[in-house]
Amino acid sequence: MKYTLVAWMRDKPGVLNRVSGMMRRRNFNIDSLQVGRSETEGISRMTFVVDGNDRMVDQVIKQLRKVVDITRVEDITHRPSVVRELALIRVAVTADNRSEIVQIVNIYRGEIVDVSLESMVVQIVGSEDRVDGLIGLLENFGILEMVRTGRVALVRGTVNRRLTNTTAVWKASANGQYSEAGRQTTGGV
Repeated sequence: MKYTLVAWMRDKPGVLNRVSGMMRRRNFNIDSLQVGRSETEGISRMTFVVDGNDRMVDQVIKQLRKVVDITRVEDITHRPSVVRELALIRVAVTADNRSEIVQIVNIYRGEIVDVSLESMVVQIVGSEDRVDGLIGLLENFGILEMVRTGRVALVRGTVNRRLTNTTAVWKASANGQYSEAGRQTTGGV
């Protein structure tokens, strides 16, 4: 089963390398990994998908919580979430099949973002099933190049942030980076 995990980490050089190294050393396979800025300055949000069982995912979460610059980790697999993926697909086109490709892209609510005489670049944002469906149809015309982001996800509804002394708070205070005022702005750090 695929599990979606979210980790918040400090924007510091080498943090992503430490996380991926930890996963590699313990033979955890990452299906997809996305990192970007979060709503809190100085904190990035990492969304990644791992394939395994409950025990393995529990170990991943425990190991991530040990990484100094990881401030929080959540498993959102079984929570109601908005999950999206972005794909850019370069498709081979001819004068004969160009309009057919445009129709298929429109049905899937995708966009044509670049056109040349021999190819088109299609953009689609949606659920993994929708992205997979469009890719399956476009394979009949010849996919020349493709890139996918993997899952990005947010939990639905209102999120209550817990402001408790977590391991991350202890680590931050031990490193001299913790203040009560700072904790209120960084979601528990």
